Amino acid sequence: MHKKKYSSLAEFVIKTREKLNLTQNELSNLSSLSVDEIQSIEQGIDLFLATTTRQKLAKGLKVDNKEIKQYEIKVDYNQTEKSIKDQIKEKILLNRNNPNFTVNCPVCNEKLITRIAKLYDLEDNLVLHPKARCSKCPFQLND
Repeated sequence: MHKKKYSSLAEFVIKTREKLNLTQNELSNLSSLSVDEIQSIEQGIDLFLATTTRQKLAKGLKVDNKEIKQYEIKVDYNQTEKSIKDQIKEKILLNRNNPNFTVNCPVCNEKLITRIAKLYDLEDNLVLHPKARCSKCPFQLND
């Protein structure tokens, strides 16, 4: 793996783009990412990238995927506090009939995509299991 030279993903992308004498619009075209996505990364809003985003960005910056990945924030998403997960589950269940209900990811603060799985136990009783996943980071609530 490459040696880290920068303190953040944002700094890495900005400096690498500037070394290539590219504007955000030019990087957007080379990487097939929107200017908004480039700006979000450079502003430090996106700290973890989806694999396809990382690949596109690497192509545009003419670097290896691994070089970008080393600057991403690494969080153990399975270690999110149980009480936080329990609170999210409770909110989902309490607001299951509210179509405007939203809950944010405890890791990156983006809106979670939620649903309730309807299962039946051995005695044919309905059991509701709240589920949630983040569209920005790997956080999942599925236990």
